[in-house]
Amino acid sequence: MSLEAGPESPGRLKIQGSIQVAGIADEREARLLIECGVDFLGFPVNVPVHREDVTGKEVAKIIASIGLPECVVLITYLDRSGDISALCHRTGGRIVQLHGDIEKRELARLKAAHPELRIIKSVIIGEPDRPDPSAEVAALSGYVDAFITDTFDASTGARGATGKTHDWRTSRAVVESSPHPVILAGGLTPDNVRRAICRVRPSGVDVHTGVENAAGRKDPDLVRAFVSEARGAFAENVSHGPTG
Repeated sequence: MSLEAGPESPGRLKIQGSIQVAGIADEREARLLIECGVDFLGFPVNVPVHREDVTGKEVAKIIASIGLPECVVLITYLDRSGDISALCHRTGGRIVQLHGDIEKRELARLKAAHPELRIIKSVIIGEPDRPDPSAEVAALSGYVDAFITDTFDASTGARGATGKTHDWRTSRAVVESSPHPVILAGGLTPDNVRRAICRVRPSGVDVHTGVENAAGRKDPDLVRAFVSEARGAFAENVSHGPTG
């Protein structure tokens, strides 16, 4: 994934066929993922449910070192436009992925203050009090650039980064109803990502624990296998064309 300048926008997200790996531990891991062909590096910052993989200060150093701010995504549960703006300013991030509940007025303020900032909003699948995620997509489409579907874990209350899959039919419905690109996350691995892409038809995929070893570090072989399977599935979807 990257930002592409255009006459109508200071930076448009190019998501089609992209691969994101989230939960980057350090610069060495970031460089490994880039070498493996990953498009999009996700750094959880200010997350109340899971531990932070790196701090905002460390993210800033990594962005400055690797020189690819357009490939870095800040993953956060912040829900105030001012706090999100401050996080992006401190780190140099240009793309933010919002996993918490955030009011439309806060999204509008964020967009008005930073039209250059690209916003990805999570749509959590499986929450019992939100049976129709497509309604959230319709409500927020005017304020974001893309959506990411992820899994709700009832046992922990975690909204994403659960390592669990969800009903892919629901994500497919989100893809079909969304006017923006949709990234699929939730329990993806090298073994199931091809099947997931073929069923859901997302614009991109996201993986976290599915490419980690027992020590919680990104495994080069698993990352390469994931990238290979995802690229193959995206190519198949393009060659076969849309399905009903």
